[in-house]
Amino acid sequence: MSDLTHLDKHGNAHMVDVSAKPVSERTATARGEVRLSPATVALLRSGDVPKGDALAVARIAGIMAAKNTSSLVPLCHPLMLSSVKVDLEVVDSGVEISAVVKIAGKTGVEMEALTAVSVAALTIYDMVKAVDRDGVISNIRLVHKSGGVRGEYTRSES
Repeated sequence: MSDLTHLDKHGNAHMVDVSAKPVSERTATARGEVRLSPATVALLRSGDVPKGDALAVARIAGIMAAKNTSSLVPLCHPLMLSSVKVDLEVVDSGVEISAVVKIAGKTGVEMEALTAVSVAALTIYDMVKAVDRDGVISNIRLVHKSGGVRGEYTRSES
């Protein structure tokens, strides 16, 4: 019926059987942004966010989210991740977020990287919403993946 691997021949959603796939080193990198007011950016830079260290909390939230992706996204496999790195950088327009997830496994970690960025962004918003309800989470995307049958992918960021 479809080339979508999460659909069977009848069009029903199912978890993909990866038991016959070989184990390989796999990595995925995702990025996203939280756009904030200049006043909120100043609070983040000075460390004066009323709820505390927003960047540290968001980093931990992103790591935890990557580890729990299969609990959030119904057809994702539970994975034993090798590494999750979440970086947050305060820039003039807000916070830029990057997540790199690694595994030696039978399935990729794109969803884990995207989930890490998404939850880190939500956490930044939660930490600053008392002072800036106009924050905008945007541009969450996969920028690179390697490993597996489909090999290397790099998004053109022009």
